[in-house]
Amino acid sequence: MENFFSALKTELVYRTSWRTREQAENALFAYIDGWYNTERIQAGLGWRSPDEYEATWRTQTSVLDDQPATPIDGADPAPAR
Repeated sequence: MENFFSALKTELVYRTSWRTREQAENALFAYIDGWYNTERIQAGLGWRSPDEYEATWRTQTSVLDDQPATPIDGADPAPAR
């Protein structure tokens, strides 16, 4: 959590001043929902943004879904009961 708040302060709070609390709340929401959660690169995702990671995952998943399900060793699947 400390890393998040450090990034929030460095990238938003220290660079901006707001006239009202509502403006500050809207800016915080826009930063978290629009930038931090979607576009900011993350080490845990292989230095990709969450959007890039999800797009890659969806592409890989759709490729796997398009292939017929066959056993790895080539044996016939177990008979249904």
